[in-house]
Amino acid sequence: MAKASEEVRVVIYDQEYHMRGELDPAYIQKLAKYLDGKMRSVAGRTHTVDSLRVAVLAALNIADEFHQIQARHDSLEKQVDEKLHRCQEAVDQILKQAG
Repeated sequence: MAKASEEVRVVIYDQEYHMRGELDPAYIQKLAKYLDGKMRSVAGRTHTVDSLRVAVLAALNIADEFHQIQARHDSLEKQVDEKLHRCQEAVDQILKQAG
């Protein structure tokens, strides 16, 4: 049985939002704080006061971070797969020599 969703009040870029969902309230607060920080950083660098523009620019920054992390993950995954393949070949070779 799914737990009942709890309403969480968050403030992002001086706007109050009431969120409801299955996520942990502390995690929702953490996400809101992260987004608020991104928006404030963007606003400070661009001197933009339009909150919609700030939100879009912050979203682009977060999307860039995500894609950079995803690319690093994909690269590491490829390296692990290559090492695993070499290990499997080594084990196969040892088993072949032992047999």
